[in-house]
Amino acid sequence: MNEGCNLFYCCIFPYLCTPNFMMYDMQKIRNIAIIAHVDHGKTTLVDKMLLAGHLFRENQQTGELILDSNDLERERGITILSKNVSITYKDYKINIIDTPGHADFGGEVERVLNMADGCLLLVDAFEGPMPQTRFVLQKALNLGLKPIVVINKVDKPNCRPDEVHEMVFDLMFNLDATEEQLDFPTIYGSAKQGWMSNDRKEPKEDIFALLDTIIEYIPAPKKLEGIPQMLITSLDYSSYVGRIAVGRVHRGELREGMDVALCKRDGSILKSHIKELHVFEGLGRTRIDKVSSGDICALVGIEGFEIGDTITDLQNPEPLDPIAIDEPTMSMVFTINDSPFFGKDGKYVTSRHIHDRLMRELDKNLALKVEKSEAADIWTVYGRGVLHLSILIETMRREGYELQVGQPRVIVKEIAAEKCEPVEQLTINLPDEYSGKIIDMVTRRKGELLSMERQGERVHMEFTIPSRGIIGLRNNVLTVSAGEAIMAHRFLEYQPWKGVIERRINGSIIAMETGTAFAYALDKLQDRGIFFIYPQEEVYAGQVVGENNKEGDLVVNVTKSKKLTNMRASGADDKIKLTPPVVFSLEEALEYIKEDEYVEVTPHYMRLRKIVLDENERKRLSKNS
Repeated sequence: MNEGCNLFYCCIFPYLCTPNFMMYDMQKIRNIAIIAHVDHGKTTLVDKMLLAGHLFRENQQTGELILDSNDLERERGITILSKNVSITYKDYKINIIDTPGHADFGGEVERVLNMADGCLLLVDAFEGPMPQTRFVLQKALNLGLKPIVVINKVDKPNCRPDEVHEMVFDLMFNLDATEEQLDFPTIYGSAKQGWMSNDRKEPKEDIFALLDTIIEYIPAPKKLEGIPQMLITSLDYSSYVGRIAVGRVHRGELREGMDVALCKRDGSILKSHIKELHVFEGLGRTRIDKVSSGDICALVGIEGFEIGDTITDLQNPEPLDPIAIDEPTMSMVFTINDSPFFGKDGKYVTSRHIHDRLMRELDKNLALKVEKSEAADIWTVYGRGVLHLSILIETMRREGYELQVGQPRVIVKEIAAEKCEPVEQLTINLPDEYSGKIIDMVTRRKGELLSMERQGERVHMEFTIPSRGIIGLRNNVLTVSAGEAIMAHRFLEYQPWKGVIERRINGSIIAMETGTAFAYALDKLQDRGIFFIYPQEEVYAGQVVGENNKEGDLVVNVTKSKKLTNMRASGADDKIKLTPPVVFSLEEALEYIKEDEYVEVTPHYMRLRKIVLDENERKRLSKNS
């Protein structure tokens, strides 16, 4: 498949490909990472770079993004997994690393930035740099990467590129960028329209201005002679050869067929062998004999490696420092599906299946941690946020797994004998008329307003808020602002415990019996609250089917049907008019549930339920507590 990709690119883009990869020298390689906030056009820009501008636009007939190939990425419009691709331009090989823009995927960001010498900072010409931009940029600047600023979407009617340029400079200054980093070149353009220019008032017909700037400003990798060293920063998988180690050669030279030492994080050293050596070319990989320091490569045949391990010389092993990863801030309970509908929908349902899947995820998801609980069939999974964990759950359900997950909980630490919790920086951009309600909503969740800036008819607000307060906030903010709000957040630091935050006060409506929900029963119960199920949907006793208007849980019989008799009715029955049910996304369901509830996730269904299904058992436990 990879060879086919390379053949395709060499046929369609003859001047982008060279017949022999080995003709490159170190001065003609550029390693760049692309940094941007969610939906600022990062993946679209990389696709245009691969297509080399307007000359080949007709070849992109489908209009689909090449890099966001994961179904979840296409549906959500975000990058979850980093990718490695390369193009050849003017005899220069440009290795492009597409990084996730969301702070929840910081584990991905940490790894890929270690492979780059410079970065493209892509910002929206209206929104400017956002919190996730700041998160990744700070890590890039700390690594000493040279930035190029790309102000995208300058074709939008309400854009403000000059103000955004000033905002980017201020941001870099606040992040303690060096003088060399602050002297950054700026490119303006529209990735969607396929053009980039040094002057926003002079649109071009291609993106060559950006490629020329990359060659001119991004430094070539330094060629370091000596004992070979390569830090494994990513992995790939093939059903033919198994796990493939990906990373940048830091020093020396690696050759195919070479015996090497695998230095583990714990200090142990294992003997290993490089069966095949590949470099990235176009969308695929090309097999070669040797790779020198500075280039990014993939190694086949390395057994038992983990991300952060070092490949080095067998006789004189010299490991590199492992990658430092931000600690998880949130945890969630995973368990097997033990509901009455167990095994009806999924392919993988046992505890062994779930355990093996979580262990495999640890191989590539560096920001994730998994602990097996003493109780049977329960795992505590630690991650960077609700989105980070929900992506894992959504991926598992699409692979055919059935599981149940509990309420997200923040990780509390004791620092200097004081109880501390994670605090996040929250930014909300919305129309001015809704600002008062939003400030009230955030402060009720222990948030503190830091700044408030008017931008035309909109207001940009910054808060600090406990991570606990973020849970369930997005849905409420969008409801209050009629869907107009743009909300983003990133982890800041651990601070002393902020006190009790009120979560959902209303109780749950719980099904009394297992069976089919009837419109007749739902119609009679509509005044009790809102429902989450449709008529004719199968339910079981203990399933949460709605939200009570009042405090406390309410057990109802939604399977009750109208009794039929042979007596004629005196008048026609009234037509049943049901309010449409509330349908949750996975993140909304995780944020909605209470401590005594689970979200049951199967390939085609998602249900809310009480952990204890039996009503009498729940009453007994509540009395004892």
